[in-house]
Amino acid sequence: MSEYFFNFDKINYIKSPKPDGCILCLLVKKSPQVVDLTVWENDNFLVCVNLYPYNPAHLLLVPKRHITDIREMTKEEEMQFSAIQREFLDILDRIYQPSAYNIGYNMGLSAGASIQHLHLHIIPRYPREVGIADLIAGKRVLVENPEKSAERIRSLLRHTPFHL
Repeated sequence: MSEYFFNFDKINYIKSPKPDGCILCLLVKKSPQVVDLTVWENDNFLVCVNLYPYNPAHLLLVPKRHITDIREMTKEEEMQFSAIQREFLDILDRIYQPSAYNIGYNMGLSAGASIQHLHLHIIPRYPREVGIADLIAGKRVLVENPEKSAERIRSLLRHTPFHL
């Protein structure tokens, strides 16, 4: 068993009550059932801060259309989605100056997709970010509230032209 690392708080998230329906569709519809940390949107996509982030400013890029596979995007959507991803990498660089990123999709339950609505994770990464609480207590020490991350990004977007 020593080769496994357990996060003992994950069970609380798994067992917590969930709203009826797709959480990301509810977010798109501005439902009061979900916390809205949207920082930007257009007709086809939205970008929000993850309510359960791995690191500060952990973003989700979400197609407004309910799809579950990247191959369901049109070529035009793919191009726009890629441009949004590039723009938000630049925004995160300006605000947070991370040294690296994890970027990816979890498509399907076996891949870890707890939400069956396609979304892209952008997770800023930093040197030496694992601390003693991570190692001993099985907890992540989050240095910024997700609502504060959302406000910092919204503030930059209010004062900086967006290129899309």
